[in-house]
Amino acid sequence: MKHISLGGLDVSRIGLGTMAMSGYYLDPDSSDAESIRTIQRALELGVTLIDTAEIYGPYANEELVGRALKGRRDEVVVATKFGFVSHAGGGPGVLDSSPANIRTAVEGSLQRLDTDHIDLYYQHRVDPNTPIEDTVGTLAELVTEGKIRHIGLSEAAPATIRRAHAVHPIAALQTEYSLWTRDPEAELLPLLRELGIGFVPYSPLGHGFLTGTIRSPEELADNDWRKTNPRFTPGNFEKNLRIVDEVRAVASELGATPAQVALAWLLAQGSDIAPIPGTKRVSRVEENTTAGALELSTEQLQRLNDLTPAIGERHEEANMANVER
Repeated sequence: MKHISLGGLDVSRIGLGTMAMSGYYLDPDSSDAESIRTIQRALELGVTLIDTAEIYGPYANEELVGRALKGRRDEVVVATKFGFVSHAGGGPGVLDSSPANIRTAVEGSLQRLDTDHIDLYYQHRVDPNTPIEDTVGTLAELVTEGKIRHIGLSEAAPATIRRAHAVHPIAALQTEYSLWTRDPEAELLPLLRELGIGFVPYSPLGHGFLTGTIRSPEELADNDWRKTNPRFTPGNFEKNLRIVDEVRAVASELGATPAQVALAWLLAQGSDIAPIPGTKRVSRVEENTTAGALELSTEQLQRLNDLTPAIGERHEEANMANVER
């Protein structure tokens, strides 16, 4: 597995997102034991970047990651996120990046992860009620205290990134980026490269859409959260299949899977990009981690680059309201 630098933090070229391991993608056959095997298999395959958050579960996902990394903590860059749980009474789903809330959150994450430091600590979403300077100032204090090593932002707008970086170096930005979410290319990627900030795309497989395994919204369970995602709704879903069909065509030419092609395309966008495909299956992590060895031809890259963006917003209205633009 190749490695890259995220603002000075050495990580594997492909990481592992663990959100799906705590109930976000319904799978009656999954279990904590399988999720732990998946994390440990990822480590065997050279993955060093493991991504979680206190809101996942909430809390349960960090505990799961902590158990999976028992005895192997030094092999891994642990990334987690704060700010989507208000510990002052608002609870999960309430944005709070106030200094007091950060200090409560970090202590909880350290305990659940069973570690004395967090390698990469992200603000999960920008808190409109707390100046970013106050948030990053508190994070800088935690760096000095040794509780966190590097600071990250998630779904932050360019102006906020500049202000944050002026207070303390930001190592990485985490934002959705894939063949069906090309938004970061216009402003974010050029800014990150100007400032020397690494990029960690989440949902690099479009919430499973780009794997080519879902051919109709009817295949999703009624209580699957993707049912409310505008890109999965009837009408939009069928139009977006053209993206998957082109990915599948390239995959057929290479003897690869659509997921591997989608990840290979993302890796080809720059040596400062470390996607974190999420899964709770050993077989999927084995499939995803081989994408780094897949070489797309210039013609294949161009065909994928020329695809029309997906139809529909990338999140439903309530979630988009928390995305800074």
